[in-house]
Amino acid sequence: MNIWTVSNQKGGVGKTTTVVSLGGLLAQQGRRVLLIDLDPQGSMTSYFRLDPDASERSLYSLFEACANNSRIEFLDTLLHTTGVEGLSLLPASTAMATLDRQLGTRDGMGLVIKQTLARLESQFDYVLMDCPPMLGILMVNALAACQQLLIPVQTEFLALKGLDRMLHTLQMIAHSRGGLFPYTIIPTFFDRRTRASLDALRAMRDQHGEHLWPRVIPVDTQFREASKAGKPLSVYNSSARGNEAYASLLRSLQREYLPLAEAASQ
Repeated sequence: MNIWTVSNQKGGVGKTTTVVSLGGLLAQQGRRVLLIDLDPQGSMTSYFRLDPDASERSLYSLFEACANNSRIEFLDTLLHTTGVEGLSLLPASTAMATLDRQLGTRDGMGLVIKQTLARLESQFDYVLMDCPPMLGILMVNALAACQQLLIPVQTEFLALKGLDRMLHTLQMIAHSRGGLFPYTIIPTFFDRRTRASLDALRAMRDQHGEHLWPRVIPVDTQFREASKAGKPLSVYNSSARGNEAYASLLRSLQREYLPLAEAASQ
């Protein structure tokens, strides 16, 4: 099982789009893919036409059971279909916003996702997690479980501050894990017609070149249309330039990191 976490400590940078786009492409490869929505706002949950305000079977149920030391017999009931073959969803609930207050100081709550994925290992080839933009129990769970971190960064200067905070968090998590895990910075919302995009991309290349994906995810209105349809862009319009960019990103990730993951598992 390959576990990828998509995270940035700034909202609106393309995290959900990245998870859904890569998940759709992986499903088209014939992979069994699980998408996990860890953001209480539930953007990815809403993307697939589920209501994070009304979902009775969500990630919150999992944390609630762990907090009560209950054996989780209902895990499969939390997994929802997305309408795309091979693509499943573990949805969010807005109640997850209370987890830091309820469970933030309890031992073991940072490993709920990691322990859950161990039980699902035979069911999925890939797990992609969509994180909230703030550091808390949900992001800690995602980083504790992940093997590869993807950091979408909008190509404008305010987004670079979120990147700096994310990298600081990554260093803290790496210290507790005993080492840094691989991460890739993904420039998003790139518009070559604007000076802001060009300058921000240049700054990323100067400051983070070693971990920066050399291409960009462009601005593309087809992402919005695919979201309205509740489908990954690869399903909605495979010829869209945004989909072609994510397909290139996926090829890069599979070429660069999968051999390392496979070697580590042997």
